[in-house]
Amino acid sequence: MITGSIIIVESGRLIYERFSTALLRQGHQLRCLTKEQALVPEFTARSFDLIIAAEPLPRMSLAELMGYLRKHNLNVPIIVIAQNGIVQQAIEAIRLGAADYLLASDDEALLHKRIEKVLLSKEKAPIGKSVGRPALPNIISQSTHMRQLLEMAQRIAPSAATVLIQGESGTGKELLARFIHGHSGRTAHPFVAMNCAALPENLAESELFGYERGAFTGALQRKSGKFELAQNGTLLLDEISEMPLALQAKLLRVLQEKEVDRVGGQNPIPIDVRVIATTNRDLAVMVNEGQFRKDLYYRLRIIPLTIPPLRQRPEDIPLLVDYFITKYGSPGETPLPRFDPAAMEKLAAWPWPGNVRELENTVERAMLLRNGSVIGPSMLFLDEQNSTEATAAAAGLVGLTVRELEERLIEQTLRHVNQNRTHAAEMLGISIRTLRNKLREYRQEDGEEPSAAEQGR
Repeated sequence: MITGSIIIVESGRLIYERFSTALLRQGHQLRCLTKEQALVPEFTARSFDLIIAAEPLPRMSLAELMGYLRKHNLNVPIIVIAQNGIVQQAIEAIRLGAADYLLASDDEALLHKRIEKVLLSKEKAPIGKSVGRPALPNIISQSTHMRQLLEMAQRIAPSAATVLIQGESGTGKELLARFIHGHSGRTAHPFVAMNCAALPENLAESELFGYERGAFTGALQRKSGKFELAQNGTLLLDEISEMPLALQAKLLRVLQEKEVDRVGGQNPIPIDVRVIATTNRDLAVMVNEGQFRKDLYYRLRIIPLTIPPLRQRPEDIPLLVDYFITKYGSPGETPLPRFDPAAMEKLAAWPWPGNVRELENTVERAMLLRNGSVIGPSMLFLDEQNSTEATAAAAGLVGLTVRELEERLIEQTLRHVNQNRTHAAEMLGISIRTLRNKLREYRQEDGEEPSAAEQGR
């Protein structure tokens, strides 16, 4: 099945609400525009493959819409959904250049056929002037809060202002960063990500700013840093809260001066990079505690965005479940598996401390363990995480010292996340640096010396 980025233009949200679930399940990227003033920034900043125009349009006629597209050389096919019984609308649409039309009474299956036909024709068309952009991340949501957040992200995307994205682990902060990059004018240039918690402190500066040959032992040739690699594009600084204070001062200078100094370099290098920082910690609290630079905090949060946790937008759970079922279902399987009402009720009631990532893992596990097309609550294994494991763990706590209990908790958490220290630190509520220090302390107490590889993880 061919999928694409689709924009629905209508005065209300009737067509969107009627067809959106099925279109998202098929893998299409979907956007609904109901305000005239939203059309211009959307059409000029966003990649899209098809427009569905449903009468009546928001304060404009179909002729005006198509005239706008021609004026800006946006050769995008349009499917018109006309009011029932008004055949003249459909005839006029085709005369104006619409690719196809339907009546509002036509069913979902016919719309799917028309969309696939139009997208297939577009794919086979000769290569000419390119009007599209790289595919955008598929952010699935019908939450009012999330829609407002995405609209804000889309409005600020064309600017060069730094963005600070805050949110709990698993909410999709990097996905939102890629969404902003995709709506910016930088999509032809790199999107470079750096995890500030994944590198030892002594390597972070050279990774971020690069180094010259001979700058230090082992520097056998010049290496470009993340800023240079992201030139004219976007640099994502993931887990910015874990950046060492000394490096924060150097980052602040780069943001202010728009130039970087390689380690061991003599001349500054001009850069044009849009910086987006993400964190799952409260930077304002860290500033008050002296753990994060106040001036850098205010420099990063020129545009602050906060992603709400999944428990605050339960209306997104059914959409996300449908999406993950499609993602993890067997190729060609018809009909797709589904969760029964009891399972869906359990999913809706769960607090989702791991947010969308935890939901995806839950659906993937249920899809692997199912023995039929209907999945019940027993396949979710949510209760076991809270009760069975907790009961078993509590039975072995008596007699342990606090230090032994701490070590056991860290070891069990690392096993749970397959030794991923970043995820383990998030679950434990500590910084990756604290986790590294704890592990080093345990090994030294046991008479072991951590290897160089372990020190760098």
